[in-house]
Amino acid sequence: MARRSHHPRKRRTREHIIADLSVNYVERFALKCGYAVERVWHDYGLDLMVFTYTKRGEAENGHFWVQLKATDRLRLRKDRQAVVLRVQRSHLLHWLKESFPIMLIVYDARLESAYWLYVQRDVGRGRVFGLNRTENTITLHVPVANTLDEVAMRQFGRFKANWDQKQKR
Repeated sequence: MARRSHHPRKRRTREHIIADLSVNYVERFALKCGYAVERVWHDYGLDLMVFTYTKRGEAENGHFWVQLKATDRLRLRKDRQAVVLRVQRSHLLHWLKESFPIMLIVYDARLESAYWLYVQRDVGRGRVFGLNRTENTITLHVPVANTLDEVAMRQFGRFKANWDQKQKR
């Protein structure tokens, strides 16, 4: 009979599981579009780099970033038109200065669905108040109309292409 250890073992928490599920969910759409995904292991506020390719499979310049947030308890605005998400102010300020587009994706593990926000476009246009305040977190509203699917993933690729064109001007 095996003896039980009195030392607690390291546990895989629900948070770990849904975080991995969120990565898998996003990667699947990127791969179905013919894109390549690199996971960022030393996470400093960004989770995935996505590289795009032409229909002929030729590599396109640049990439876009994905920051994932996973939850079992999606918080919706009272009108149910947006997901309410608190993010670290320091992360948001860093994202706004990033040299490539960032897609913030909120994954709902219960419904196996996700919603996205184009950080530099949607936040950078003044849709978030209080960036200059001193609070540690900022509330973002991610529209539920922005459902993650292959169409959205291809749109991210177009955002990246447009971003690249703006940088060349």
